[in-house]
Amino acid sequence: MKRVSKFAEQDDHDDGKMRIDKWLWAARFFKTRALAITAIESGKVLVNEARVKPSRGLTPGNLVSVRLGPYTFVVEVLGLSGKRGPAPEAQQLYRETEESIKVRDALAFERKAQAQVVTHGEGRPTKKDRREIDRFKSGSW
Repeated sequence: MKRVSKFAEQDDHDDGKMRIDKWLWAARFFKTRALAITAIESGKVLVNEARVKPSRGLTPGNLVSVRLGPYTFVVEVLGLSGKRGPAPEAQQLYRETEESIKVRDALAFERKAQAQVVTHGEGRPTKKDRREIDRFKSGSW
């Protein structure tokens, strides 16, 4: 009989389900599982339009909505993976909906069009400016 440590990594998707936090990490939506858990608990991740817990089982076909900053990604789960691989492999785990892409592109265009114009001050006054300021302050203007 083989003994298995309680700390041994379990393959969560043997029964066709996988923890949502682990999937979000493997699909490269979040850099760490801790960040994924924080986002799930704060309501930034929805599964089939419902709030879930980090341990929620995810199956292929579920719709997952992930809010990252001002952008919202609505993706359909295509596959499960317990490993975080390269980005091209991670992108095969999901498919973003057409509506989500359109909304995200429109928002990106709108944000780019409304880019704040940063006006830089003149900086330090030049020698000429300083002399004019001195004259103004002394009243000999």
